[in-house]
Amino acid sequence: MDFEQEQRFITEIKNYVAENLSLSKMEDAELEEKIEEIVAQKLADVYCPIEQRLSIVQQVYSSIRGFGLLDSIIRDDTITEVMINGPDNVFIEQNGRLFKLDKKFESQRRLEDVIQRIVGLAGREVNQANPICDTRLPDGSRVNVVLPPIALCGPTLTIRKFSKTPMTIEKLISYGSITREIADKLELLVRAKYNIFISGGTGSGKTTFLNALSNYIPKDERVITIEDSAELQIVGVENLVSLETRNANTSGAGEITIRDLIKSSLRMRPERIVVGEVRGGEALDMLQAMNTGHDGSLSTGHANSTHDMLSRLETMVLQGAPGLPLEAIRQQIASAVDIIIHLSRLRDKSRKTMEITEVVGYQAGSGGEAGQIILNPLYQFEEDENSTLTKVSGSLKRTKNPMKNTFKLILSGIKTEI
Repeated sequence: MDFEQEQRFITEIKNYVAENLSLSKMEDAELEEKIEEIVAQKLADVYCPIEQRLSIVQQVYSSIRGFGLLDSIIRDDTITEVMINGPDNVFIEQNGRLFKLDKKFESQRRLEDVIQRIVGLAGREVNQANPICDTRLPDGSRVNVVLPPIALCGPTLTIRKFSKTPMTIEKLISYGSITREIADKLELLVRAKYNIFISGGTGSGKTTFLNALSNYIPKDERVITIEDSAELQIVGVENLVSLETRNANTSGAGEITIRDLIKSSLRMRPERIVVGEVRGGEALDMLQAMNTGHDGSLSTGHANSTHDMLSRLETMVLQGAPGLPLEAIRQQIASAVDIIIHLSRLRDKSRKTMEITEVVGYQAGSGGEAGQIILNPLYQFEEDENSTLTKVSGSLKRTKNPMKNTFKLILSGIKTEI
């Protein structure tokens, strides 16, 4: 049975099931069993491999109770990202490579039904009046939806798959992102409550790295995580509060932003605040939290380099407080952020830690000019002679710069040099 015949047969079975079964009264397992029986009867005199039979049953069931075509994609652990540009264009990222699937949704209406089901499961809504939505799947995968007329190519759905096993530093070491020696140093910095900011481009692994780093947080501390859509997997911390933003409803009320959550978290006696990503005016609240006794806070942000991250932080703070002088903003950043870890996705699609930099302080300007934030690079990625145009080979190397802000290490009783 070729693809076209299979799709016609699936449509026929779906119509038969819809007309002959009382779907609202059936449990999921019962419905799946009934579909298996119907498929077996219809294919009694037709040769069809067992794998194809199972696939047909699954596709019929998914189209009624699941997410249709998406179900098989979501179950495949080798797929890390799904991009759907209208019903006919389905792209996936698998093992770091992006390509188009030879599958499609039956119609735009069917894709819209799947989107509404996904969004409804998380208690959110998306429609023509509110055509953009960030949400997540029940397994924690991050979802972004954009509907027409904003999306000209049809309903657009992007899913960043959620790893079933929490990311650990051990895995980052095995992937070659960092070395054991650097991992041990990062553990000391987390334990000593340095405020750490992870920067990088889209898909560079910021959330993954944050997840791994957060598992170094001592298990007896009270930790509050704040995210647009909850995806951090902190294990072992009992006193953990996970907060998630909420979009406005159709009448424009009820929105809860990251800024709201940061302000609220300060009244919850946190020892550490972990913000999934700062991308706007909430940067000011995050910096103020870091500056008011909430040391050991972790966060991420989009940037192309450590210097670029500082510029972006300045811009984000200005979004939240347009009247603040640049000098005051830079002083706030310099005193709040201790360490910046910069990640990058390289030409061979591998994700590497490019730089670990210490924020030393602020040097005041003269003659009406705002001063500069001083950075002290501790580790920098260097390519070696084995690198080619298609393969990156290299490692993080310790610079000759000694670490300057060792006060928190001394305070924590850690005598190891970073």
